Amino acid sequence: MPCIFCLYRIIWMCKGRAQYFRVLLGRTRSSFHLACGVFLASIASLRMVASVASSAFFPASSSASPVSAKSTQPIGEGPQSLGVRGAVAKSTLSSGAMGVKAQVSAKTGRTNVGLKSEIHKVEEDAPSSARTFYNQLPDWSFLFAAITTIFLAAEKQFTLIDWKPRRPDMLADAFGLGKIMQDGLVFRQNFSIRSYEIGADRTASIETLMNHLQETALNHVKSVGLMGDGYGSTPEMSKRNLIWVVTKMQVAVEKYPSWEDVVEVDTWVAASGKNGMRRDWHVRDFRTGQTVMRATSVWVMMNKQTRRLAKIPEEVKAEIVSYFMDRDPILDEDRNKFPKLEANCADHVERGLTPRWGDLDVNQHVNNVKYIGWILESAPISILESHELASMTLEYRRECGRGSVLQSLTAISNNNAGDLAEPGIECQHLLSLETGAEIMKGRTKWRLKRAQGLQSYGPIQAGIAN
Repeated sequence: MPCIFCLYRIIWMCKGRAQYFRVLLGRTRSSFHLACGVFLASIASLRMVASVASSAFFPASSSASPVSAKSTQPIGEGPQSLGVRGAVAKSTLSSGAMGVKAQVSAKTGRTNVGLKSEIHKVEEDAPSSARTFYNQLPDWSFLFAAITTIFLAAEKQFTLIDWKPRRPDMLADAFGLGKIMQDGLVFRQNFSIRSYEIGADRTASIETLMNHLQETALNHVKSVGLMGDGYGSTPEMSKRNLIWVVTKMQVAVEKYPSWEDVVEVDTWVAASGKNGMRRDWHVRDFRTGQTVMRATSVWVMMNKQTRRLAKIPEEVKAEIVSYFMDRDPILDEDRNKFPKLEANCADHVERGLTPRWGDLDVNQHVNNVKYIGWILESAPISILESHELASMTLEYRRECGRGSVLQSLTAISNNNAGDLAEPGIECQHLLSLETGAEIMKGRTKWRLKRAQGLQSYGPIQAGIAN
């Protein structure tokens, strides 16, 4: 029985280390502890009752009395005499002890010396010590351990029943699985802002928010059962070696979340022309419901082998058309044309940008979110320190892969930094290969940071960064 108890304790300790399943298996585990504790206590109680009953009906025989013998034998004659006596020994020595007793008589002057030999004899078949009621009781530590287990399991059970999160967003989609809403047309997923996703101003970066949009889009495809073996490709697309590529992206940021904030992302799709698909996102603060960001995008198909754009096959349309929503874009389309931008007329230039292995996605080209980081490489540090990105419009012209060498150009087209009525800065961006081929064009608008909204800044000085 102690071995079973030890095994149970080891299993309990191992289960306690599984922090990942604490929420899912906590109540089941505590119920298991409680049942095991009651079982151990019952076994201990039955053992104690059985021992008491056995001692009552079958008393143990008491130990036999020792046999004593006395004898006296004269040793010699004369003025001195020596006597040897056998006596019943009450000493604790097991083999017997020799006692010497001397008596001196003052009147006669004679000395009598007696040698007292005490021999302790015990019957060979008698027990060494008498059995008592206490000795017949079970091991108390076993019973105490069982009772302690019951109390610990009960305390754990009550804690799980009465536990409430300190913040209402702590259990909001704790594992980021997401869910389908509005008859399967809208997908919702929550994200908690991690410490490694915030920047120098203690808010989430634009790349972090864009990654949330991309993750939600892919999980939407997966949740409705249309995920093939590609990066968001449907089964019919995978058969034809087709993949989705983004051609245009519009983003408007209302505010940037901070560390430990939880954002709620909704996404849906709609038709865009004859050979395109539009995907929109609406990002909210989970606790307040306030809008964090809105985004809309246009996607087309590209052949994975030829790397050329392709029309949407009828079989693919049959797969995805039932998930299209009849809804206007969440942002009005930015129809303004991008001005021509070259290196000799750009205000800021960043050269020598090369994709790393980690910048590629499963479609073997640079992920579109990485382009945003590259266009911000050429943004003036004075803008980044005092302003935050309010909106951007991006047009993707071609893909970029390993071995490409790029340059990022930025031109300040509208500078109202010193205007308190409408402070803001507008920039034009171009990301291209060093050979001149355009990769992406973009337009960004910047506003004063929230904590610095009452401050005034002078015009941004343009310069060339090599």
